[in-house]
Amino acid sequence: MPTHRLEARLHKIASDRRAITGIAVIINGEDTLVVNNDIRYPMMSVFKFHQALAVADCLDKKGLPLSTAIHISEEELRENTHSPLRDAYPKGKTDITIEELLVYTLQYSDNNACDILFGHVIGTEATDRYIRSLGLTDFAISANENDMHTDLRTCYDNWTTPLAAAELLEIFATRPILDDEYRSFITETMTGCDTGTDRLAKPLLDTKAIIGHKTGTGDRNGKGQIIGLNDIGFVILPDGQRYTIAVFVRDSAGSYRKTTRIIADISKAVYG
Repeated sequence: MPTHRLEARLHKIASDRRAITGIAVIINGEDTLVVNNDIRYPMMSVFKFHQALAVADCLDKKGLPLSTAIHISEEELRENTHSPLRDAYPKGKTDITIEELLVYTLQYSDNNACDILFGHVIGTEATDRYIRSLGLTDFAISANENDMHTDLRTCYDNWTTPLAAAELLEIFATRPILDDEYRSFITETMTGCDTGTDRLAKPLLDTKAIIGHKTGTGDRNGKGQIIGLNDIGFVILPDGQRYTIAVFVRDSAGSYRKTTRIIADISKAVYG
């Protein structure tokens, strides 16, 4: 589909719903399409991709391998938050490698694993500075998962434009910002993402396309709206063509199922 027709199609999909939908697509590193890119979208767990890059850079600079272990206390495994890590180690008091923690964050979107990495490896402010060092400015990372869980208004403090998220994926895919060990690990882990298979991945499930992605899902705000429902990823087609895509849906008055469908419909339109 020609880019002008695709852009018109994306605008139509984004305008048909009871939500604010932002889209960015970068095709083969050349053609860029955006919809509603002048709005700040709560990242929710999408920022775990940003965190993974910052963690890898920190390890690289310190000469530490992914097998470096962190001792986890029971207090760090908070209740009332999404955490397969806590379910696996309910009492804590164990050593977990950074590699394992990143699998928990990138594949299972584990909130406790995320905050453990922020606490032991690199914090939110340093993560923000690292992403800015790559040349991006239209985003902010200031809150961890516990902050957002404690006060839902804080979810809006971690924000991005769709294009900034797509550009970060593009930087990761095309620039040597990380050693091959870390880059390959993050790529493989994202292609095994276990969350949000009904979003960007849905129209690609029965194809030979490769997708690596990271989702983000928020609670409902005081107005009863879903704070954010998101998915960002890279797609490699069998013929070698590729694209990065970021879809953010904020303040949705619809159901989670209908809001998720927005992302799947956009992914289907881009895949063609």
